[in-house]
Amino acid sequence: MNQKLQKLENLLRFRVIYRQLHSLDQKRILAQWKHGFSSASPAWAAQPYTWPWQTDVFLRAALSQYRLLVTKKEKRPWKSQVSPTKSKKEVEVWFGMTAKELARAMGRDIDCVYEGLLNTAIDIDSLEADSHLDEVCIKEVIKKAGMKLKWSKLKQDKVRENRDAVKRPQADPALLIPRSPVVTIMGHVDHGKTTLLDKLRKTQVAAMEAGGITQHIGAFLVSLPSGEKITFLDTPGHAAFSSMRARGAQVTDIVVLVVAADDGVMKQTIESIQHARDAQVPIVVAINKCDKAKADPEKVKKELLVYDVVCEEYGGDVQAVLVSALTGENLMALAEATIALAEMLELKADPSGPVEGTIIESFTDKGRGPVTTAIIQRGTLRKGSVLVAGKSWAKVRLMFDENGKTVSEAYPSMPVGIIGWRDLPSAGDEILEVESEARAREVIDWRKCEQEQEKSKDDLKIIEEKRKEHQEAHRKSREKYGTLVWKERSFMKYLERKEQKSLRLKEKAERDSNTLPVIIKGDVDGSVEAILDILETYDASHECELELVHFGVGDISENDITFAETFDGIIYGFNVNVSNVIQQSAAKKGVKIKLHKIIYRLIEDLQGELSNRIPCIVEEHPVGEASVLATFSVTEGKKKIPVAGCRVQKGQLEKQKKFKLMRNGHVIWKGSLTSLKHHKDDISVIKTGMECGLSLDEEKIEFKVGDEIVCYEEKHILAKTSWDPGF
Repeated sequence: MNQKLQKLENLLRFRVIYRQLHSLDQKRILAQWKHGFSSASPAWAAQPYTWPWQTDVFLRAALSQYRLLVTKKEKRPWKSQVSPTKSKKEVEVWFGMTAKELARAMGRDIDCVYEGLLNTAIDIDSLEADSHLDEVCIKEVIKKAGMKLKWSKLKQDKVRENRDAVKRPQADPALLIPRSPVVTIMGHVDHGKTTLLDKLRKTQVAAMEAGGITQHIGAFLVSLPSGEKITFLDTPGHAAFSSMRARGAQVTDIVVLVVAADDGVMKQTIESIQHARDAQVPIVVAINKCDKAKADPEKVKKELLVYDVVCEEYGGDVQAVLVSALTGENLMALAEATIALAEMLELKADPSGPVEGTIIESFTDKGRGPVTTAIIQRGTLRKGSVLVAGKSWAKVRLMFDENGKTVSEAYPSMPVGIIGWRDLPSAGDEILEVESEARAREVIDWRKCEQEQEKSKDDLKIIEEKRKEHQEAHRKSREKYGTLVWKERSFMKYLERKEQKSLRLKEKAERDSNTLPVIIKGDVDGSVEAILDILETYDASHECELELVHFGVGDISENDITFAETFDGIIYGFNVNVSNVIQQSAAKKGVKIKLHKIIYRLIEDLQGELSNRIPCIVEEHPVGEASVLATFSVTEGKKKIPVAGCRVQKGQLEKQKKFKLMRNGHVIWKGSLTSLKHHKDDISVIKTGMECGLSLDEEKIEFKVGDEIVCYEEKHILAKTSWDPGF
């Protein structure tokens, strides 16, 4: 630019000098023509002293204008040259990214994401930092931020090697050795399953259990006098534990179906048959309580025919053994029938190689940490083995049998307790042995990642549905206010917000008074699962909302008290303990803790709490009836009050009670009396056969001859929940 200015200055100087000289030359010629050459000399001499000053003024003005012009002209191309180089920031995004991830990719605060979604159909209030965004939301945020969009491959779609642990291929039949059968005892509650096992293994499990009901799955190895061994799974017989029975059937070889001879086939008996059939497991029927006077084994066999369980006596292949668990009669015959069926099945397993098994039960022990009961199905488990199950892994520190005795190894079909888990796995999880701890962590990480991806996909579906709902609501809102000017539109929205706010407050008050938040804690995973299965059958939300705030395994902790205080809920504990410190903390915070050792007692307590949250039922009990014989009016001040002349037909009329006016069998008024008189005397009670005059607390009601006046009292009766858990 400096060179251009210098050139311009030189040109301007030359042009000005030329024009000045040209002007002076013309003046000199004119002066010579008028005055002659003699006077030209002073004019010529004076001019050199005046034109430089004029030239400088002209140059300064011209140069200032030119600088301004050149600067403006050069700024324009400078912008045009810079703009292509200063391109928009490119943001790499992917489908299903969260609000937090989008903000991080943009290099902005998360508030930038919220601002980008303002004035859209998205519900900003429900948007969290971990909420997944759909394609429309991502584009809108990037557009409003003035950035450029670049789609990358889905994180979920990035190729990742499957690092999960899987079962081994089937072993060579030559390597297989015979194994003991795994037998599941199934049947209806109180049909004698636990007593039967008690006799077989010579222990007193039933005596230690409250109510004689098995509350969670137990696995026991029973040695018979013949030297044969049978692993028994004692599954709960309660109706609510169907899922646990199903799991037992899936890991078992034979099902012993216990049916009481005096009770016959019941609901849980039918469910047990179905579980065994679904798992394609053969059945041995144990007809129990044959020592009772009302026992009818033949009736039981005939009832089983309805469900395609055909005993050998009726031409089928199902063995039926008549036993008495109480006296021990024919128990050896039942064991022999089970062993005979196992021999027919030719049960074999591979005792070598990595271990495979199934978790039967899991719980947390204060001194030993997470503990599981498992059935080994393949391989031989030894101390130091590294196992994975679900999203947990363990390095086996200790193994013990059903009597708590330490064992050094566990072979196929053997139930064993395992200590060494880092986290508590779930009952029913598959156990697989891996070569090292690093490999176990790798498997768990891969499984957790898979779970997160599945959850993300589910979240995306929900988000898409919500987005469509919001868009539809937004469209309807625009159509609704499309014809209004902005002032009318603002006023209408203000009224709606005000109305919605009052409705929300009212709904919140009703919801809080009609909701029961609960926290469930159990001794073992199976117990908690059984209780949750029962809660899933709750179908009386229209009466009272049942809200499961938290559940877990182990004793009640301070964290549970905090949950209960926050949600104003009740803690239900099953076979768990509460320390004095926790009890004092709960009492201080006003938290209810209810402990039970029998599940159906816990559910009965829960039903009572639900019933207490339901509004009482108001019943009307008639006290007296009267018929209207005449009508007239009485003047009080400037008002005319209608009065009915009545005769009491039944019972008595009591002024302090409630009244209703009946006409042609329909109630046309309910309320209280303002006056009740016998002749001219005010009276509180009018008995049968007496006449009276009465007036109502509503002056607009007109009496007619033949109307009935009914005096009644309201009684509040505690409502009972309609929820039937099935027992």
